[in-house]
Amino acid sequence: MDPLSPQQPAWISSSTAETELRTRTFIRSVYGWMFGGLLLTAFAALWVVMSPAMQQIVIANRAVALVLILAELGIVIFLSFRLMAMSPGTAAAAFLVYSFLNGLTLSVIFFAYSQASIVQAFVTAAGMFGAMSLYGLITKRDLTSWGSFFFMGLIGIVLCSVVNIFIRSNALSFVISIVGVFVFLGLTAWDNQKLKKLATVTGPQQENVAVIGALALYLDFINLFLFLLRIFGDRRR
Repeated sequence: MDPLSPQQPAWISSSTAETELRTRTFIRSVYGWMFGGLLLTAFAALWVVMSPAMQQIVIANRAVALVLILAELGIVIFLSFRLMAMSPGTAAAAFLVYSFLNGLTLSVIFFAYSQASIVQAFVTAAGMFGAMSLYGLITKRDLTSWGSFFFMGLIGIVLCSVVNIFIRSNALSFVISIVGVFVFLGLTAWDNQKLKKLATVTGPQQENVAVIGALALYLDFINLFLFLLRIFGDRRR
């Protein structure tokens, strides 16, 4: 035996090593799709910022903004309910189209907040998201109960946000944003731990599962970023 060759500890079986390799490969695929989606979102948002013509279409036209929001919601529902029935190419295309449309929608923040505030919120969100992602991937604690708890928190945020559309309370908006940060931090850890279980999926559906995992993490990050921006963002006058 070559003394320089790496030796596998006796307590690690070949099946365990194979499972760990498959898990790492799957998680890299998920994060690859997620980062690709974020880059496409950034590109779409900057396209609107740099193009007066796109600003007239996306920002000045409320009907277009409503269509974009409904289209994004439709894509999320489509991916959630038709995931296993579609081809990997269709799932990937749907995710990328969603990321692009979301970038068009989010371009409005560049006109509502200062550039420094946006950068600060993004960097802060990236750091917090990274920390909770790492926790979710390495912790031995079962975070299943977190999913139910924070999902209920998410429903509460949606309901309070709808109510606040009518009462327009700054205090309630601030509370919603604070709660939103904690909810999406918890969901980030939970979703990352769930990825390790999803890594056991084999066959042609694995790429589809990677796409839906990327969508979940993408939404966690985007919402965390937006809530932080609402809390600390310096609004343009």
